[in-house]
Amino acid sequence: MLIKKLSCALAMLAIMLLACSKQAPEINIADNWVRANAEGQDVGAAYMTITSASDTSLIKVESSVTDSVEIHSMSMDNGVMKMRMLEELDLKANTPNKLAPGGFHLMLFDLKKPLKAGETISFTLHFKNQNGKRSLVTVKSPVLAEQPSAS
Repeated sequence: MLIKKLSCALAMLAIMLLACSKQAPEINIADNWVRANAEGQDVGAAYMTITSASDTSLIKVESSVTDSVEIHSMSMDNGVMKMRMLEELDLKANTPNKLAPGGFHLMLFDLKKPLKAGETISFTLHFKNQNGKRSLVTVKSPVLAEQPSAS
């Protein structure tokens, strides 16, 4: 009887932890989209605006279309484009952090299939706040043939 009660309690605890970790209400994702690519290309890019209610870091991204998503920065230096992978992206509280062409973005490597306009891609974003607490945000992003115009 004790083992049965303990099993139920553990199962309930696991369900509660999963429910708490699925979404981070203090993190908002907006203007998310993925650039369509040509047949045969195995690299893609995703963009979005991330706003967090507290200082936090984007530490990992997973996607339904690849096993390899990297956080990248892009800059121009004397006319030469420089792109580099970041281990994490620090986000200042209440400041929109725009991941957009020509700046920070997500690189999708070794795509399982081409990214076609009209499809939807799933992402799971992993965050860690300054206290070490981790949270997840799941977002579905439309694949677009071109960058949406600013509204």
